[in-house]
Amino acid sequence: MTKSELIAHLSAQNPHLLHRDVELIVSTIFEEITAALARGDRVELRGFGAFSIKRRDARHGRNPRTGESVEVPQKTVPFFKAGKELRDRINRPHRAALAAAKSADAKSGG
Repeated sequence: MTKSELIAHLSAQNPHLLHRDVELIVSTIFEEITAALARGDRVELRGFGAFSIKRRDARHGRNPRTGESVEVPQKTVPFFKAGKELRDRINRPHRAALAAAKSADAKSGG
């Protein structure tokens, strides 16, 4: 889902809000998360997950075209860890399918 698709979906679910207001809300949330990460803060959304930053040390890399050794500098990268509720919700359909398959196996004597 893209940002514009998210805005359109939220606008459709909330007809009492103007489309530009939904766009402003979504943009503000993303900007605040980005600003917090830029400051080095962690952003935790209970039930959804946590955004943080991780530092990658400088290292020796290799240019895949030439095979030449190159220095890769230290960098900071964003990191997201899904919360338990999100993981459970994503895996729920999978668990239901597994339960159905086990039930079918038990009935067929497999």
